[in-house]
Amino acid sequence: MYTPSQFKIEDLSEMYDLIEAHSFATVVSHHQERPFATHIPVMLRAEEQCLYGHFARSNAQWMDIEGQEVLVIFQGPHCYISPSWYETPAAVPTWNYTAVHVYGKVELIHDDHEVLRVLQELTRKYEGPDSSYNLDHVDPHFLVGLSHGVQAFRLSITSIEGKAKLSQNQPIERQERIFRELELKGDLEQQIAVLMKGNLPQTY
Repeated sequence: MYTPSQFKIEDLSEMYDLIEAHSFATVVSHHQERPFATHIPVMLRAEEQCLYGHFARSNAQWMDIEGQEVLVIFQGPHCYISPSWYETPAAVPTWNYTAVHVYGKVELIHDDHEVLRVLQELTRKYEGPDSSYNLDHVDPHFLVGLSHGVQAFRLSITSIEGKAKLSQNQPIERQERIFRELELKGDLEQQIAVLMKGNLPQTY
């Protein structure tokens, strides 16, 4: 990932936080000599330095993914930045965003108990604390059939890189104007404003 030094995320815990918060990822590998991508929820186990997830078995990407270096992309908040906010004609449009790229090797999981554990952990992650749904209460025979319809995997992380492009290359007064504009807009813009706040003077 192209990352100028002022946009590089150095803190591993910050990258892990972004993965946890934006865990619907893009898994990229080579399949039949072409790049191939699948969009799936992925779970981080930081203590293992691993990602876990599963493909539908009908998705052929899993069939030749073992042994490859795989890229998993996590996209955080992002939004358009208008040059009209800069109060100068010497400006062009840009985009502020955050992202983490994870590289690693995939190991397919064939043990039924481990497959079910991955499915249970993913379900617990996304179900709300007050949800009545729990895989532990689903008929075991149904779960076995379900697990045979997916191919679970473990990705051992070999490298990770993060980027937070938040107008750090602009003068502080210009960053403040961008921040004020973003606060007045929609959800994604406001998320970027919150992230930008950490780079602004303490009055914000």
